[in-house]
Amino acid sequence: MRASDPLQFLDLRRSVPSKQLDAPGPDPSTLLRMLTAAVRVPDHGKMVPFRFLRIEGDARHALGRTLVARTLQRDPDAPAAAIEKERMRFSHAPLIIAVIARLTPDHKVPEQEQLLSAGCVCFALLQSAQALGFGAQWLTGWAAYDEAIGNTLGLQAHEKVVGFIHIGTPKLEAPERERPDAAALLSDWNPPVVSPPNHA
Repeated sequence: MRASDPLQFLDLRRSVPSKQLDAPGPDPSTLLRMLTAAVRVPDHGKMVPFRFLRIEGDARHALGRTLVARTLQRDPDAPAAAIEKERMRFSHAPLIIAVIARLTPDHKVPEQEQLLSAGCVCFALLQSAQALGFGAQWLTGWAAYDEAIGNTLGLQAHEKVVGFIHIGTPKLEAPERERPDAAALLSDWNPPVVSPPNHA
């Protein structure tokens, strides 16, 4: 690959598992710079159908304790390993940004397009983090879809967690993995052949 390849940065994008992220994370001004870049996404109708929730410091551990309580509520017989996994779910990376979609039902812009715009923000934030030398991973998990956890996070009606973006300094370089073959995914659309009307 040529060093001057303008797509090289995209070609090198990869996620770093949250368990491999450590301090330091971005400071407040760096985070704001990352978010400023991340919001430059397609947004039909200029609705800004997203917002950010920062989870860092002791708040990460508090959220882990909330996940444990909710897990036991859902399954009182949950094994100890599952409980510990939930306790530590947000304790690895020093910073987690929850990207929250703010959906407006019955709008001329379909909800699907609003949701996709918020999803674009998640990807753009991954790119911003990597551009500044951090590692990041976009995760959801059951907690992103659980109503009780959503209430704990302060979600309002018609809001959804699109992703928890874990950000920090990689402990090691993430290995490359096999990627899809773009050529195999590409096909051409050909208009159907329409028979001319019969004017018998």
